[in-house]
Amino acid sequence: MATSSIFANIKITNPKQAELFVNAMEASANEPERVPSMPVKPPLTDAEEIRKLMTNRINNR
Repeated sequence: MATSSIFANIKITNPKQAELFVNAMEASANEPERVPSMPVKPPLTDAEEIRKLMTNRINNR
């Protein structure tokens, strides 16, 4: 339901409305107001850290 609105056909015949629409699309792409709700953790790449994590998972079963 939420994604159905992005698949709508838009017909703009007024040049001023077309300009406003394009400006709004550019602004939303360049300045998103979304703020992550949680910090993103980088993936583990250190082999020793991965071993520790997997050891903890096995021991906590």
